[in-house]
Amino acid sequence: MSHDHDHDDENALRAEALEALLTEKGLVQPALVDAIVQRYEQDIGPMNGARAVARAWVDPEYKQRLLSDAWQAIGELGVTTGPELTPIVVLENTPAVHNVVVCTLCSCYPSSVLGLPPTWYKSPPYRSRVVREPRVVLGEMGVDVAPDVEVRVWDSSAEVRYMVLPERPAGTDGWSEERLASLVTRDAMIGVARPGVGDA
Repeated sequence: MSHDHDHDDENALRAEALEALLTEKGLVQPALVDAIVQRYEQDIGPMNGARAVARAWVDPEYKQRLLSDAWQAIGELGVTTGPELTPIVVLENTPAVHNVVVCTLCSCYPSSVLGLPPTWYKSPPYRSRVVREPRVVLGEMGVDVAPDVEVRVWDSSAEVRYMVLPERPAGTDGWSEERLASLVTRDAMIGVARPGVGDA
């Protein structure tokens, strides 16, 4: 398993070196690279997971398939998820249980359905603190979990990745899947945010 984590670090260093070289030669503008990364991180990647969540909110049979075999269920939506073959487990948040995901070793993460991992997800403080004091960390991130709700922390690895199926927000009955998907963020599928109705 440590080999996989070393390989991820090596790839990140290579990508940074390549970007620096291309920038130095005037072939790439850092702002453009940042914009592309931000679009993938916040829009394109997370939309795959958001579509699965929205479908699960409106279709109980699909939800059961998503919880029992995530890749097969996500494949039903016709989305492109890339070559990722690592098993993914979908964890359902309920009024009694709140799930949150971490990778304590590095940053194992289902990027095919959540987009690029956020910087804080890879940071040592998040990786260690969310395991020791999940309610405190969640509160700092804006998610207050009631004392009677069990918090479960799931540690992703090279062998298995996790995605949270958040609770459907109140007041969304009758909404289309597309409109519901617009409520679902990457952070909600990690378990550090809740979908909100807001302006959607």
